Amino acid sequence: MNSYKILVIEDEKNICNFMKMIFETNDYQVIMAQNGKNGLTMFFSHNPDLVILDLGLPDMDGIEIIRKIRAKSDTPIVVLSARTDESDKVEALDLGANDYVTKPFGTAELLARVRATLRNSRFQGTGKSVRESFSLYDMEIEYDARKVMIAGEEIKLTQTEYNIVQLLALHAGKVLTYAEIIKKVWGYSDYGSVKKLQVNMANIRKKFGEKPGEYKYILNELGVGYRMNDV
Repeated sequence: MNSYKILVIEDEKNICNFMKMIFETNDYQVIMAQNGKNGLTMFFSHNPDLVILDLGLPDMDGIEIIRKIRAKSDTPIVVLSARTDESDKVEALDLGANDYVTKPFGTAELLARVRATLRNSRFQGTGKSVRESFSLYDMEIEYDARKVMIAGEEIKLTQTEYNIVQLLALHAGKVLTYAEIIKKVWGYSDYGSVKKLQVNMANIRKKFGEKPGEYKYILNELGVGYRMNDV
């Protein structure tokens, strides 16, 4: 049995049963709660490795659960919700959720997001500032040398462009909101910062040889942020 324990907080019984089957089939331990109060009780008593959280619970909003968990723990949280409004996604992510999966969801996508979230969480807990390198398709990033290679050719990035790419690569598989990227790359946020980020991203895509609408390396989560692919 996998050593990872997942807490699912979801009020729809059929979805609970479906996720229990998915995770146990893939050797995760699963504990479940069908409302927010029980979910918080189980979180603090069972100390899970990851939380799958529905926002639309019968007794409290999932956003409040994120706040309560983040006040005392950095345990990764993957939000699973039928809400598609960009503001809901941004609020959940900015409050500390690690990822956001919209219902209806595919089994493969959910498992991939869980694996990526657990992998990022493990890395962040090592105390290391950066991994030595990152590989994706024909791209290789050497962190110590601050070098990005695609198909064996070095891509000449500005310092800011490299910092954006490195940040996304360090959190590969996780969507980072515009505000989070801006704060970590520039250290501040002001009017026009999102536009500045978008201009830098357009330059990065051009240097990576990506055609308009092609997201081989970096995905655009419209209205929310960016995510480095993770395969």
